[in-house]
Amino acid sequence: MKRFEYIRALEPQQAIMFATPKDASFIAGGTNLIDLMKLEIETPLKLVDISHLELAQIEATADGGLRIGTLVTNSDLAAHPAVTAGYPVLARAMLAGASGQLRNKATTGGNLLQRTRCYYFYQPDSTCNKRNPGSGCPAINGENRLLAILGTSVACIAQHPSDMAVAMRLLDAIIETLKADGSTRQISIKDFYCLPKDTPNIETVLETGELITHIVLPAPIKGMHTYDKVRDRASYAFAVVSCAAVIDTDEAGNLTTVRLAFGGIGSQPWRNEAVEGVLIGTDGNANIITQAADLLLENAKGSGQNDFKIPLTRRLLKQVIQRALATQGA
Repeated sequence: MKRFEYIRALEPQQAIMFATPKDASFIAGGTNLIDLMKLEIETPLKLVDISHLELAQIEATADGGLRIGTLVTNSDLAAHPAVTAGYPVLARAMLAGASGQLRNKATTGGNLLQRTRCYYFYQPDSTCNKRNPGSGCPAINGENRLLAILGTSVACIAQHPSDMAVAMRLLDAIIETLKADGSTRQISIKDFYCLPKDTPNIETVLETGELITHIVLPAPIKGMHTYDKVRDRASYAFAVVSCAAVIDTDEAGNLTTVRLAFGGIGSQPWRNEAVEGVLIGTDGNANIITQAADLLLENAKGSGQNDFKIPLTRRLLKQVIQRALATQGA
């Protein structure tokens, strides 16, 4: 690990002032950043500790939603009564995401910013366009079993690793930030992540020194909340394919609410509202599910070892819809 300066911030504006140089990074739980620093994948010359800021509260909003401080730990968020009651899909996604020890340290804001687990990204002696733009993407013709099939480019096929972010995408979360000039902004999670295109090293729309302060969730959505995660072992593994869903039906058994977001298959948490539109108002029969899956995977592209993710995603979509119909029709 390269030498760095450590400085503790006591209030948000001070943290931003300390972190404005491009060679600085914020640190709170550090569950991803420290690993990357040990491998010299990330080499900040200054670490700005934000763990003592007053940003660890969960508060109700006027419209019935939640405002979550960026420093709320994954464990506290998953166990909060307002989350388990109104947003169980979020709680389930977070509990599926890591060990208890990691959840006790990892923060909400940090979880949104965790970086891909692509093999080549984690190998400093390998070329990687995320680490060294223009050097190439060996994953395209190499070890790519867990990598993305949607939202990729000729420069990068890395997958997004976060389970929590998939649920946040499903719930239309809003990310509140404080910028270096003292202004604030609200960013829809739909617009927060960048597709790799020819600049896979740029992963979010955050500016230098911009600090995530809160994540705001709209009012809860009625329906069956589920988080299905296909992985290589029963626990503590990243998703091969995952699906966060909120689904509701009417008395006739027709789908009235369908929200679907996927992990493991995209370069960012993946949601296609047009797919949901195909399903809403129908009885969710096999032909409709096939149409929805066709639309979801219309632009999917495997790279060899990860080709199996395409049929696996089809089966997972079918399973989620049919289980919701069976459960709510019972």
